[in-house]
Amino acid sequence: MPDTEPRYETPEPFIVRVPDHRLDDLDERLRRWKPPITIDNAGWDYGTDPAFLRQLVDHWRYAYDWRRLEDEINGFPNYLVDIGPQRLHFIREPGTIVRGAPPPVPLLVTHGWPGSVIEFLSVIDKLAHPERHGGDALDAFDVVVPSLPGYGWSGAPVRADGSVGPIGPRAIAGLWHRLMVEALNYQRPYVAQGGDWGSTVSAWLAFDHPARKDKDNVETGCRALHLNMMALRPGIDERTTALGDDERQWLAAARAERGMKTAYQRIQSTKPQTLGVGLADSPVGLAAWIVEKFHGWSDCKGDPGTRFSMDRLLDNIMVYWLTGTAGTATWLYRGVIEEKSLALPAGRRVEVPTGFAAFPADLSPPPPEDWVERAFNLRRYTKMPAGGHFAAMEEPDLWLADLRDFVRPLRYGAAND
Repeated sequence: MPDTEPRYETPEPFIVRVPDHRLDDLDERLRRWKPPITIDNAGWDYGTDPAFLRQLVDHWRYAYDWRRLEDEINGFPNYLVDIGPQRLHFIREPGTIVRGAPPPVPLLVTHGWPGSVIEFLSVIDKLAHPERHGGDALDAFDVVVPSLPGYGWSGAPVRADGSVGPIGPRAIAGLWHRLMVEALNYQRPYVAQGGDWGSTVSAWLAFDHPARKDKDNVETGCRALHLNMMALRPGIDERTTALGDDERQWLAAARAERGMKTAYQRIQSTKPQTLGVGLADSPVGLAAWIVEKFHGWSDCKGDPGTRFSMDRLLDNIMVYWLTGTAGTATWLYRGVIEEKSLALPAGRRVEVPTGFAAFPADLSPPPPEDWVERAFNLRRYTKMPAGGHFAAMEEPDLWLADLRDFVRPLRYGAAND
């Protein structure tokens, strides 16, 4: 964070407002875009479908309204806060309070790449105020949705030595704990939820900061964990560990798909700065890089339009474009390598009660229960009938119901067995 910027020791209310000249610049770039030579009849086989991209750009130029999204984001309380040298943006929607009942459970929801807080805009109010949507106010959460460092309106990642550069998910987990306990002063345990990078950050949060009582008998920390992806590996040696048939079959299937689906990881984990130049300079190049993943990782049966509206796809892309974070967002792939936080320590697992929602069309096939249990204290495993990587956007009702059902017994101290 530059020394000239004000410091926010406590959360400072924030309103998203992009200057008109930024939108004018985007409009001019889109007007000047010239479609490249493409492979005949390629569809999505070689990357983003040229025909779909032209439709997306046409919608962007002639029908898309950024101010609509600004109003939607600003319909929730947004804040900026500095945790040490790291500037963080987050949405916080306090839940409905029911007299005579326990207070709403704090819920920390973390996105991944190429997502953003946009993934959760349609579920925040349902989580915080279920009674407005046909639910029970006793299920209300205090909802906290931060932008990862380097994403959206959060600042660029800051290393332990104060320099700007890649950091890993375990370091972010420490920032998240400080956000909840220090900046937001929660004197009660919280629940962490995540998919993609959010699953790894949340898992490390539960591992490093499980709920415990301090010397004053005040309990803080992560009380429960809910995941819709498992990216953190168990601390085992696969060569010497006896694996079950389901685990072996799943590992073979996941590895068979890895080569075609994860080439982006090799680029972003090795030379993210080079890639970032192109992503920050061309809005259509950025859109092509991102929308390919919404096609390949969702339960769209080959057509992203069956799962996401053009507006919603562009909402997410616009956050990266207008905040200038397309490059810094990719740094996390280098950060996890440098941090060496791809797997749990040998012989250890996350002991916090964990729920897992297995959406069938994720980036890789969801792992079987036995594999999840090697890394987590698994209390609930739900095989979902539909949905993919962007679960809260694709299947918001399934995602929300599973999270709510998993947490409900824990509100009253019950063992969620």
